[in-house]
Amino acid sequence: MNGVYLTIDTGTTNTRVTVLKDGALLAQAKSETGVRVSAIDGDNHRLKQAVRQCLDEALDRAGIGWDQVCGVAASGMITSNVGLCEIPHCTAPAGAAELAAAIQSVSMPEICPLPIAFIPGVKNSGAPVDWNNFEAMDIMRGEEVEVMALLSHFAPGKPYLLVLPGSHMKFVSVDREGRITDCLTSISGELLAAITTGTILADAVQRQFADPEQFDEQALLAGWRTAARTGLGRACFSGRILNQFAGQPPQAIAYYLLGAVLQSDVAAIRGSRALCVPPEAEVVVAGKDPLRRAIAQLLQADGAFAAVHLYTPEPGALPMAAEGVLRILEQA
Repeated sequence: MNGVYLTIDTGTTNTRVTVLKDGALLAQAKSETGVRVSAIDGDNHRLKQAVRQCLDEALDRAGIGWDQVCGVAASGMITSNVGLCEIPHCTAPAGAAELAAAIQSVSMPEICPLPIAFIPGVKNSGAPVDWNNFEAMDIMRGEEVEVMALLSHFAPGKPYLLVLPGSHMKFVSVDREGRITDCLTSISGELLAAITTGTILADAVQRQFADPEQFDEQALLAGWRTAARTGLGRACFSGRILNQFAGQPPQAIAYYLLGAVLQSDVAAIRGSRALCVPPEAEVVVAGKDPLRRAIAQLLQADGAFAAVHLYTPEPGALPMAAEGVLRILEQA
């Protein structure tokens, strides 16, 4: 897109503003303030201040004034009830066109002089949720723009399973028309953090996570297979046995625990009612190592999918959130 645009990406713990000119990155600014502060404070005053400061700081770094800005767009948890403006989720199936049609532009002069185009998240279904169907329901806010960015780097006309690792692991099914059909979320990243730092296993791994420079496929697969056979709780305690009686070092135990925790995600992909992935779908795994490489390795070992790709952005590439926002705005 031609002209200067600002994108706001707000998550649970951080806010990022990106300045783009003719689709190229000019500058960025970041604040360690996300919607969690609004949930804690009971209001969004601190979030408003952080967004305003990030916008001004990013423009200052780019050497650009507000009179040169064509538009401002926001995505992520900023559109939730603890963000700046709650926007209802789009109901799947939803692609760039559907997301563009659901954008709501809101004037917030206390934050910036231009209206902010809020891009909604996506939910699996619009039906009422109860004890009979709750497991089929899932939601996302922020990952939908990353999905639109990822799709632009792979061949169109194919179904995909897109994997976005993090504290909350997201698995997103996309149809041949490039529309999100459903998604599945797990808290495996948070579980791993809790096990690593807050359980008896903390001593065995010395409170350290798996190092991407010391990738240990054998330990990863051992954790995956053990959890599949005995369950997560027993598999995790077996990490202490490996440390105490087999003399396995902390990094081996860290990769073992990573495999054990991710086993439930692999099982969920195949068994959850929230996700429907055609057998011919190709898998694309984004994010950072070692999570990216680990989940790709386990999906390959599982054998449910014919092709598993690792997405590696080129040097100087746009942040996925900013690139995805541009793809959606092009449809607006």
